[in-house]
Amino acid sequence: MVLLTAWTHLESAVELIKAGAADYVAKPRQDAKLLATVNNLLELAEARRELDLRRDGERRRRDDLTRRYDLRGAVFADPASERVVALACQVARSDLPVLVTGPNGSGKEKIAEIIQANSAHRDGPFVTLNCGALPADLIEAELFGAEAGAYTGANKAREGKFEAADGGTLFLDEIGNLPPAGQMKLLRVLETGRFARLGSNRERQVKVRVVSATNAELPAMIRDGGFREDLYYRLNTIELAMPPLAERPGDILPLAEHFGAGGKPLSNGAANALQRHPWPGNVRELRNVIQRAQLLATGPRIEVADLGLPRAAAMRSGPAREPGREQIEAALQRADGVIAQPPPPNWA
Repeated sequence: MVLLTAWTHLESAVELIKAGAADYVAKPRQDAKLLATVNNLLELAEARRELDLRRDGERRRRDDLTRRYDLRGAVFADPASERVVALACQVARSDLPVLVTGPNGSGKEKIAEIIQANSAHRDGPFVTLNCGALPADLIEAELFGAEAGAYTGANKAREGKFEAADGGTLFLDEIGNLPPAGQMKLLRVLETGRFARLGSNRERQVKVRVVSATNAELPAMIRDGGFREDLYYRLNTIELAMPPLAERPGDILPLAEHFGAGGKPLSNGAANALQRHPWPGNVRELRNVIQRAQLLATGPRIEVADLGLPRAAAMRSGPAREPGREQIEAALQRADGVIAQPPPPNWA
């Protein structure tokens, strides 16, 4: 609805919009202004319609994924995340190795869980090993096991992760930290399914789906001699690249609500602050922020101050970012009262 009115003061304009008008045209009517107003509103309506159609399509695809696959409780709404999850479900049916790449805390392990849950090994074990959390001289024993006396402190034989994962999936996180000797043995296991425990000559046979993950640039490590090229291509039969949280902003608020489920809701200001934060720590940082805010919030809602974000203080205490009354009135005058007309640069 567009109104024709002689009352063009700011208070009147606000009341008209509140009452449901899309825009108004001031008397005396000028056809050019009226046509510009109508065309602007038609373009806006078309853009909104396309946005609604896109969102409906995205929602239907997410619902279809949830209905057809076990997503292990994954929370996502951004199209970038949806593409990775959908591809993970698709490749889960194969036994080929999968390499999940992305920054720390972006959700690579959740993708590995989805692959396991929708594979032929779904009923088998899901075993994880963080290759970056162990000393280099212990990684081989962790992967392949060790016989008694194989190294100092090995008082009895122990099975490794490959044996523990037999018939299931082995998730090797931070694969770029695997030392050269471990890389060579891992390559052989991937090719033959056979390995020997540390300190033993007897080979063992296992059937394990290997999913590995890294935040490192493995091609650069190959050029520098830090990672075997043949192992990279063996692990990288299928690669799933998980974007950082900042590149999938549609996930921020759904994840925040998920991490704060059952607790205090977010205020509008807090929700805006979450969406403006760059999230260098990705999903892990978001979870920590929400859990901390739930503990520290004293009011009925989580406010900006409760989040403890670096930019939140600047947003709260810095100069006002919203335009004032005089600036709004001046902008309306420059636009001849056409609210749908874009304001000039730096108008605020």
